Amino acid sequence: MIIRKIALLFMSLASFSQSPVGAWERFYENENGTEIRSVVIFSEKFQSIAMFNAKSGEFIYSNGGTWELDGNMMTEVVEFDTANSERVGNVVTFEVNITNDKLSIPESDWHFSRVDDGEPGKLNGAWLMSGRFRNGEKQIRNTDRPRKTMKILSGTRFQWIAFDTEKKEFKGTSGGTYTTIDGKYSEKIEFFSRDNSRVGMNLEFDFNIDKGNWIHKGKTSKGDPLHEIWEKRKK
Repeated sequence: MIIRKIALLFMSLASFSQSPVGAWERFYENENGTEIRSVVIFSEKFQSIAMFNAKSGEFIYSNGGTWELDGNMMTEVVEFDTANSERVGNVVTFEVNITNDKLSIPESDWHFSRVDDGEPGKLNGAWLMSGRFRNGEKQIRNTDRPRKTMKILSGTRFQWIAFDTEKKEFKGTSGGTYTTIDGKYSEKIEFFSRDNSRVGMNLEFDFNIDKGNWIHKGKTSKGDPLHEIWEKRKK
């Protein structure tokens, strides 16, 4: 019985160490000597990667979609790709090596360091914009449609992406770090595809979870009021 318990414990630890869930980052220099930062966020079923200038925050590239891991083979279905929209819908399978603090893709010689494992933020996961309040009136949107606004969060990092899988269109993205403390959701913008002048901004919102929905209230980076409803993405 003791041996069996020890074996199960090691199996559990091995499984945990192989999980990509959380945030990972990679720094490298491009051909011009500019330092580029790549950040990958994995939720339980969805992932996104963003590349941006490590100093200025200038946005360079992003892609993402669903993922599954079978041993050391990862399969992704592309939902958006800012450099090549024709990749949307493609199924991509590649080898990945994961330890507690490193994630490597041998075929590309990419090596990422772990930023977090989904903790400590209370909102880790993939969320879809499902509605908003306008003049006190609740307006709901269908999250099953191809046009989606998704926010994916690890324990410390976030990225939102607006995209349309049917039209294979990318609408915009932004990301950075976040905290959830005493009912306040605070984020610092590190890149913004639509407006680089927003980089460095700190935004604070009231938030709470109501029947599984994330209620989000504050002001946008333009200073406009917002009161949004987000639901956990399931498919």
